[in-house]
Amino acid sequence: MRVVLVTGKGGVGKTTISAASALRAAEIGHRTLVMSTDPAHSLGDAFQVDLGDEPTPVLPGLEAQQIDAQKRLEESWGAVRDHLTELFDWSGLSGIEAEELTVFPGMDELFSLAAVREHVRSGRYDVIFVDCAPTAETLRLLSLPEVMAWYMEKMFPMGRRVAKVVRPVISRVSSLPVADDEVFASVARFYERLDGIREILSDPDVTTARLVMNPEKMVISEARRTYTYLGLFGYAVDAAIVNRVLPDDVTDPYFKRWREIQQAHLEAVEESFADVEVRLVRLFDEEMVGIERLRRVGEELYGDDDPAGRFTTSRPFRIEESDDGSDVVLVLSVPLAERGDVDVARHDDELFVTIGPYRRSFLLPDSLRRREIRKAVLAEGELRIGFGSPG
Repeated sequence: MRVVLVTGKGGVGKTTISAASALRAAEIGHRTLVMSTDPAHSLGDAFQVDLGDEPTPVLPGLEAQQIDAQKRLEESWGAVRDHLTELFDWSGLSGIEAEELTVFPGMDELFSLAAVREHVRSGRYDVIFVDCAPTAETLRLLSLPEVMAWYMEKMFPMGRRVAKVVRPVISRVSSLPVADDEVFASVARFYERLDGIREILSDPDVTTARLVMNPEKMVISEARRTYTYLGLFGYAVDAAIVNRVLPDDVTDPYFKRWREIQQAHLEAVEESFADVEVRLVRLFDEEMVGIERLRRVGEELYGDDDPAGRFTTSRPFRIEESDDGSDVVLVLSVPLAERGDVDVARHDDELFVTIGPYRRSFLLPDSLRRREIRKAVLAEGELRIGFGSPG
């Protein structure tokens, strides 16, 4: 079983890459599902077919699905939302402001990703391609089940019992809304849906992410930061896909400067994503929608390779806590490095690691950006860079 998360900044062509990858996988014999968790769905437009909340056959061996995130959210969060709305209304905040505060950013896609678990468990598919929303923020929320586990095991049952006792008392002396059994049941359903998603998506033997970008400075910076975030939360990346690269047969002088700029950006991509497979897709002279055009994209992107395969198996870096819990440690695999060859420097939110003639840079996530480097230690083929507590 394979799950491939296709993510990147909005407008880079994630949906086209997702659809083309799924089509290619199906045509070489995999039972394939491609699903969109992006609230602004365009997967149906890519295939030029009508898609809904349930998997829809596109071709033999290929199904596609556009998740109705609002429906999924309503099923698991509706009663909690209504209760929070009551609380806000009781406190004096009402109307649209109260409703907006009851749903946290990223929750809609989070519930969409819960469908991945259901499909994995069903055994109906060999590979699932997920056209993610244009952000990696939701992947942060996948740590929520771990955070909630203690609460669900220890405090949740107690809270449920206490609510039953105090509800009649409070109702006689105050108009404060107290959660009823439906609210607690809704929280339980919420946790049950999330439980197991992270286990699937953080297993590198099952799930890998592919970062899609265009050869543009801001887009590449976003992809680099996403790459670091994915590593931070334990998700494997097996490919970086650069879409809309000017082809060699474009020789018009007008594009000469553009070609030079793109070449510099491609070199930056090779440097920043040196540990994963980098694949290029040229800029086509037409909109790549419909089965035949998507097939061309898939052929150019994968050649004779299997889209369901893992293009990179190594885990080049990871982020963990120090033994005493005081530091956050960025761990890089550098099996052949010598102590005198290594240099670590930082400028603002960018970390530079130089090993001999090679330099690697990382855009630091918010959690590390607020921390100062305390030490860097090279031992047993690993470079461990320790970041102290936030200043």
